[in-house]
Amino acid sequence: MKIMSVVGARPQFVKLGPIVRACADQPSVDHVIVHTGQHYDPLLSDVFFRDLGIPAPDAHLGVGSGTHGRQTGAMLAQMDEVLERFQPDWVLAYGDTNSTAAAALAAVKMHIKLAHLEAGLRSFNRRMPEEHNRIVTDHLADLLLAPTEVAVEHLAAEGLRDRTVLVGDVMTDVCLATRDAVAEQPVQVPAGVDPGLPFALATIHRADNTDDPERLAAILTALQDAPVPVVLLAHPRLRAMAERHGLNLGAGSLVASEPLAYPQMVRAVMAAAGVVTDSGGLQKEAFLLDTPVTTIRTETEWVETLTDGWNILDPELTQLRDVIVRPKPAGLRGEPYGDGHAAERAIQALLDH
Repeated sequence: MKIMSVVGARPQFVKLGPIVRACADQPSVDHVIVHTGQHYDPLLSDVFFRDLGIPAPDAHLGVGSGTHGRQTGAMLAQMDEVLERFQPDWVLAYGDTNSTAAAALAAVKMHIKLAHLEAGLRSFNRRMPEEHNRIVTDHLADLLLAPTEVAVEHLAAEGLRDRTVLVGDVMTDVCLATRDAVAEQPVQVPAGVDPGLPFALATIHRADNTDDPERLAAILTALQDAPVPVVLLAHPRLRAMAERHGLNLGAGSLVASEPLAYPQMVRAVMAAAGVVTDSGGLQKEAFLLDTPVTTIRTETEWVETLTDGWNILDPELTQLRDVIVRPKPAGLRGEPYGDGHAAERAIQALLDH
């Protein structure tokens, strides 16, 4: 059986790692990797393939940046040739990016079976392009690989229960394995930040937080006013928007840094006293790594992280200074995202179907 993984963005590369290993454990599976080129900066692409032991892509579309319509259209324009060349039995779409939606549309129009990894997540915020991509992909897919019980409930409410299999969260697989591998490694932080003292780690990338100069200025000001150093892992798009708006990423408590390779980022989250983000994946990673997180959004897809205040939503920035560094909650969390074997269950589900 031939499975084609279509990926293009940092979170998808992380999810791809355990899928690659699960496919390698199945002699009957031929695994093909297609990289759309949605994330093309080496720090957001190449290093993930290297550090997670992922083979080089079998095809690279090289679409680069662009508006949502242009970027998705550029992927679609090339996917037909790729699907004709490799003739997969399954196309496996990951997460909620433009690469996800393009893979889904291309597969179903060529009558190739489609599976969606991380199906059923909902923010219920229709302003988010990720929400559009999730919903479209879930309703096109033949098989929905859900990460949590809540995701299963969302799919059931939309009439998709019969196509749904609960497999757990593949990000948990790689996060826990990476945690164990890097536990004794030094923490990589910029000069002037002492990893032995409390510090926070931050990422900001969503359009709602970066495209409006007043909104971005308010977020940066709140981070600059934090009571501890805040290491801002600045995505290239954030740097470009800050430069365009004339905003400083390095004032006050704020220390700008290049994005970290995934293992070093996991180690930094483990060492941090708190995380501030608008990323879905980093909310969950902080939760899994026992680090309190503050999310600058009105909602979260990963509602399990809200348990006992592990994750606090602060879209208006009214709590940030007080909660950015806070004691770890004492309650038991269980395993809402699975036991670290989601990728194996996902590949078995494809074989079974």
